[in-house]
Amino acid sequence: MSQELAYALITPYSLYKSRTGGIIGRLLAHPSLELVAARMFVFSDEFLDEYQKIICPSAMDQGIEDAWHAYIDESLRRENPWGVLPRCMLLLLRGENAVRCLKEEIIGSFTEQPVGDTVRGTFGDFIRDREGGIRHFEPAVITCPDPSLNDQHLQLLAKHAVQDGGILEGQYKYDDPNVQCSLVMLKPDNFYKPSRRPGNIIDTFSRTDLRIVGVRLFNMTVAKGQEFYGPLEEIFASKLKFLVAKGAMKAMDGAFDFEFTEDDADVLADHLAQRNASCEFNKIVEYMTGVDPNSVDESQWPTASNAKCLAMLYEGPDAISRIRHVLGSTDPSKAEPGTVRSDFGRDLMRNGAHASDSPDNAIRERGIVGLFENETDTCDISELINAYLSDR
Repeated sequence: MSQELAYALITPYSLYKSRTGGIIGRLLAHPSLELVAARMFVFSDEFLDEYQKIICPSAMDQGIEDAWHAYIDESLRRENPWGVLPRCMLLLLRGENAVRCLKEEIIGSFTEQPVGDTVRGTFGDFIRDREGGIRHFEPAVITCPDPSLNDQHLQLLAKHAVQDGGILEGQYKYDDPNVQCSLVMLKPDNFYKPSRRPGNIIDTFSRTDLRIVGVRLFNMTVAKGQEFYGPLEEIFASKLKFLVAKGAMKAMDGAFDFEFTEDDADVLADHLAQRNASCEFNKIVEYMTGVDPNSVDESQWPTASNAKCLAMLYEGPDAISRIRHVLGSTDPSKAEPGTVRSDFGRDLMRNGAHASDSPDNAIRERGIVGLFENETDTCDISELINAYLSDR
């Protein structure tokens, strides 16, 4: 069975109510689907006018079809009755029978019953009045309802991905003047197997009351890993020197007929500190990329990667400090209870997530992971969809 490409669109209301993490957890926990791309959108009227024509299959109940058209007009357009920016988060997923699996097994259909086995059962709302009319309609997640329509939906998304999607920074108005944008990066061990971990971490960050204004799934290459974590190598040289000295004392104790002193260990640590720092630095790069830098030729560093990360931009007042507070201390064993690193970290390196520690570093890091400026020609969403459709 060939691999299908399917999409899940998290609605503005779900984002507004910080249901994003719970929904993503459901989507990524399914064993037969793989997340391959993510992007924020505020859709144009041009897209929505075309989307309304293909959103519903021909056999759909007329009442639900009318509700869909009304929902798109009231909740997805920039000019809407609520006066809010209608942010959506698009996730592309790949797998066998992905369209049907996503719709039937994960997202589910509309139901008035109090069920929680699907995304819509848990996070959506569908209420009829006594006359049978639809009183309240909130899908929580939008996806293609029928495999026969999927190519049309994907084609339309690819067509508008650059124009309507990307970084939504600066499109909200805040009363507080100290608005910042912080980069958060979910590390590779969150994606080694299908699980709710990525969603649970995002759910923890929702406590900051900040807005997600950018998202990108990417493979960090060896070259980008070295650039991203480059400042740590010099820090390691000074801060980890005491560990080199401690190791030298343990290794050399009794090795000679004369006394090996702490001063001797310090001299040896001075000589080996940089080599130790480079070794520890390479361990981080290997963890973040899935590739040992020493195992590939330097000419391959710009493309070498076997690990994925999810980068997100959070915007709002004092975003840097608020994110860092919820993130917790670097060492999970010392992180405050309830923080990301306390709940999801395992050690200093595998500590769940990274977050920028200053506005300047946020700018530097965003440039490396590709969340600094919007694309002008193409993006990963359009490239993936176009490649998929061309092979069919």
